Amino acid sequence: MAETLISRTRPADRPQSRPRPTWRRRLPLVLVSLPMPLFLLLPIVALLLRVAPADLLANLLDREVAQAISLSVVTTLMTTLLVIVFGTPTAYLLARRRFRGRTIVDTLIDLPMLLPPSVAGIALLMAFGRRGLIGSYLSDAEIEIAFTRAAVVLAQTFVAAPFYVKAAIAGFAAVDRELEDAAALDGAAPAQVFRHVTLPLSWAALFGGAVMTWARALGEFGATIIFAGNFPGRTQTMPLAIYIGFELHLNVALTLAAILLITSFAVLFVVKGILRRQWYTV
Repeated sequence: MAETLISRTRPADRPQSRPRPTWRRRLPLVLVSLPMPLFLLLPIVALLLRVAPADLLANLLDREVAQAISLSVVTTLMTTLLVIVFGTPTAYLLARRRFRGRTIVDTLIDLPMLLPPSVAGIALLMAFGRRGLIGSYLSDAEIEIAFTRAAVVLAQTFVAAPFYVKAAIAGFAAVDRELEDAAALDGAAPAQVFRHVTLPLSWAALFGGAVMTWARALGEFGATIIFAGNFPGRTQTMPLAIYIGFELHLNVALTLAAILLITSFAVLFVVKGILRRQWYTV
């Protein structure tokens, strides 16, 4: 008798799936949602339509264009490496430790993402310029940073580092501490736990943050032009070449803009795919 009553009540206890909305119900939401994607898509399509494949190949062979692309690739890779090396310990500290002043440090990490790039460039110039806070001492030692390739790397690092650090904080915080404790109980040293447990479990967040940092450094303009200048072959990156090309050679500017656009889209697509795959495997 009891089994009969249970079998009768089970169907009512099961949550019933909601009926899928018909296209008539979806249509108003779709129509309201369309303006924003279309607004974002229109300039992208307009840019790509103005760049003919023949002009793209011809401009890629231009000496100044090749120099700008080469300089951008080299400096952004150096920037990404610096951010990974020095940003990983900071991210791990913020993810795992609670200490006095932590909010100040965390806010300081976020600050470059909110500062106007021109403010970042002026601040870097006041710190590392010839008469800057630290630059004056470096100048006495005959070490010049401002308006050099090193200035390009520092400007990119300043504005792009938060993307990696914030992603790494989220990745480290998501690691199950019990797994690390189990490895420590088995005799693993803290460095071994970090290398063999923490890093493999947080690799997707770290990789995504590193790629986003590289992409942000690739598109950096404001801080670079103030702190490093715009000297072809020495400090002229792709965004700076676009700025000059817009005034002198529009086709060159369109070519570089198309390259940056395609690269940015590809980076975002890859990162989102990796994070989505990581989410489904958890």
